[in-house]
Amino acid sequence: MKTQIHTQLGAPPHDGSYDNEALSCSTIDITAPNSGEPHGGLRGSNEFILSDSGKKVTGDDQTGQLNMWLQRKARSAFSEKMIKKRLPILRWLPQYNSTDAIGDLVAGITVGLTVIPQALAYAGIAGLPAAYGLYGSFLGCIVYIVFGSCKDVPMGPTAIASLLTFQTAGGNVGKAILLCFLSGVVELLMGLLGLGFLVDFVSGPVSSGFTSAVSLIIVTSQVKDVLGISAKGTTFIEIWRNIFNDIHNVQVWDTFLGLTCIAVLLIMRIIAGLKVGPADDELKSKNHRIINKLMWLIGTSRNAILVVVCGAIGYSFQSSAVAPFKLIGDIPPGLPSLKAPPFSLTANETMSGTEESFMEMVSSLGSGLIVVPLIALMENIAICKAFSNGKPVDATQELIAIGLANIANSFVQGFPGTGSLSRSAVNNASGVRTPLGNIYTMALVVLSLLFFTPYFSYIPKASLAAVIIAAVVFMVEVKVVKPMWRTKKSDLIPGLGTFIACLALPLEMGILFGVGLNVVFILYHAARPKISVERLTSPGGAEYLIITPDRCLIFPSVDYVRNLVTKQSIRQSLPVVIDCSHVYGADFTAATVIDSITQDFARRDQPLFFYNLKPSVCAIFEGLSPADFVVYYREEHLDDLLKQRAYKPKEVISA
Repeated sequence: MKTQIHTQLGAPPHDGSYDNEALSCSTIDITAPNSGEPHGGLRGSNEFILSDSGKKVTGDDQTGQLNMWLQRKARSAFSEKMIKKRLPILRWLPQYNSTDAIGDLVAGITVGLTVIPQALAYAGIAGLPAAYGLYGSFLGCIVYIVFGSCKDVPMGPTAIASLLTFQTAGGNVGKAILLCFLSGVVELLMGLLGLGFLVDFVSGPVSSGFTSAVSLIIVTSQVKDVLGISAKGTTFIEIWRNIFNDIHNVQVWDTFLGLTCIAVLLIMRIIAGLKVGPADDELKSKNHRIINKLMWLIGTSRNAILVVVCGAIGYSFQSSAVAPFKLIGDIPPGLPSLKAPPFSLTANETMSGTEESFMEMVSSLGSGLIVVPLIALMENIAICKAFSNGKPVDATQELIAIGLANIANSFVQGFPGTGSLSRSAVNNASGVRTPLGNIYTMALVVLSLLFFTPYFSYIPKASLAAVIIAAVVFMVEVKVVKPMWRTKKSDLIPGLGTFIACLALPLEMGILFGVGLNVVFILYHAARPKISVERLTSPGGAEYLIITPDRCLIFPSVDYVRNLVTKQSIRQSLPVVIDCSHVYGADFTAATVIDSITQDFARRDQPLFFYNLKPSVCAIFEGLSPADFVVYYREEHLDDLLKQRAYKPKEVISA
């Protein structure tokens, strides 16, 4: 028979407090000695909200609470603090000085020398003409200056975003531009709705596995240009199969140039990190500093230097009937026209030769409309965290910034982009002070489009492939395996699973598999909480068994906990105390199991008590009115409870 639970409340005391109702969940009341007050005088705070007008809004007044929430949101949306939060430029521009200007100028030009060859190369990864990489590298920079919250982020095409664009749009220019627009819209909506937390569902091992797999796929996609053959494909296995099928058409000069360029880039990368002179910077002479700065500048600008030299080599063969290696071809001179992204395709713009409406285009983009924005956010947040120096990162603001930047890029025929980790490292090392460094990067891209595009057509494809391989190969995160093995070996499973899945399957399926595998691990740990079992003696000399779960009681774990409690209680034949100090949450399934456990103990006439149960959890268990449900909050009350039960230990039953 279930015991009716009562809560007796008189007039509230003058201090505004009240008897904690959670303490009344227990069917046995404990009165502290010499106090005369129930539950030892433990009290809770008054349960009402004081509105701005001074009126009390109780928990039952849902309309009043809704009105207050709307008023708070309306006030905060137009407050000075919120405006500066959503327009970060208003925070740093008033304090902008000449030192900031010099730092931004040097960093912006240095990054510009890096972004131009990378943009040309990344367009090839996306399956688009080289010019479209430059189109997506200037207007978004201006937008990020206004809305971006991280000074180190240079907005533009990235290797991962380019590969996702190719897998989603299939090399169709119109679909790639529409993908840029729709990705920006999705990112902007996610930012306005505060959905930046979604990136938290991608754990570190899954992110490392994804990044490493993408790096290998990108390297694989460029092997064909180094070898001078044609080998298309979207997955790692498919690309390598096509490479081996066409291996007999390898071009000697392309291969020689590509391998030489890779070696030169790796050597120049090493040069950038070399230092001459004493180890202590204060002891270095002026000449030492000049030489070190020059070596760093040469190493940092290695991509631009290599592309210029290879372009000059390609230009020297213009009078020849046939160049010894493949060139990227003509690039339209001038800036792209400002126009809306295509919302339909003509028959000439599709591979099938039939017209496609807007809905058909969106349908063909499929899951890329979600995957591309999420991966762009992951890349951008990774950069912000890497250079934040411990400051909090506003994922919502970054979503708004890259969303607006991608929308702007789509109006100048750009494909999806985000912050680049490699260019951000260059930006930071160059001494960037504010996001205004993006304007100098943009200026270099615009100048190259206006005056240098005729010369870009002489750049060999093998040299651009070398630029990508030399940059992306270091994105394979081998270094995380050792610390992951030392800390928690099981984390290698979702990381390795994601890595293999992304190589074998399309990227969106691979990342989904990794996240799903990680969720399975989380659920397994939730279903198997760690439980300590101790045999203790109360202050009054009574022996009892205390069982302490280390986490909340929810549906995956309650049966496991019940079986352990039942097994130990029968084996020990002692009063049982379940220490709920770490149980911060529960659900209906847990409540039904607790009800069943209390009935089992009552049938065996074996005392069961719950110690330090949280009020919110107690309220959940109370919903089923379990029989003999006893809660206490002070250790000295245990002897009183045992006396009231007049419990006499039975003979111990062996397991």
